[in-house]
Amino acid sequence: MPEPRLLIEDVLRPGAEIALEEGQARHVGAVLRLDAGDAVRVFNARDGEWRARIAAKTKRGMSVRVEDKLREPRATPDLELLFAPVKRHATDLIVEKATELGARRLRPVITQRTIAETVRTERLAAIAREAAEQTERFDAPEIAEPQPLAKALDGWDAARPLIYADEAGDDAAAPWGGERGRGRPLLETLADVPQGKLALLIGPEGGFTAEERRMLRGMSYVIPVSLGPRILRAETAAIGALSVIQASWGDWRGV
Repeated sequence: MPEPRLLIEDVLRPGAEIALEEGQARHVGAVLRLDAGDAVRVFNARDGEWRARIAAKTKRGMSVRVEDKLREPRATPDLELLFAPVKRHATDLIVEKATELGARRLRPVITQRTIAETVRTERLAAIAREAAEQTERFDAPEIAEPQPLAKALDGWDAARPLIYADEAGDDAAAPWGGERGRGRPLLETLADVPQGKLALLIGPEGGFTAEERRMLRGMSYVIPVSLGPRILRAETAAIGALSVIQASWGDWRGV
């Protein structure tokens, strides 16, 4: 069984002894039940991944001693996920799976139909960190503070295309909203998107309002897409779309 991985922002170099954060120490000692002398792997996006050992374990905390380098760092794709927070468990799932799927930044956005009242970014950061430790990536995604959708898009870098899942269409009486105004299939659309940097926007339960759709479609960098003939839950849409993006545009292509 491979050694546990710990994301540590301190400089990693041979012989360095680094105190673990309180939550990490608790997890390593109480959950993983590791003790002094046990091996772990430590990593960050700057210094790569290193072999280390637990140097000390006391009631006050735990420290590790860095030994030798195992891997050079590898950058995650420049991929952002903007998502409308939903119920707590579903939001947790979005953050966890987006981390596993290689998103570099996660940005909660408040839309007119967003139902989540509060978003605890510290808690989401902890979820992202744990997911990063388990999935062999070298960093945890940035977690931005929630913003209204219009504010999040204010001053947007037009060189970063923003793909958004638009299932509403323009005809409420037709199946899946009708054909007029619906986006092209995501996979087909990605073939025309330049490689480099990209963002994905997933709406709330109930989708975007007509006003929000008009705003989005009026922006030159926004690309509406369809995720198929079925209406997906928000968390399923995020996971499915990120998977397609990574397979077509991201780092899955090099695996």
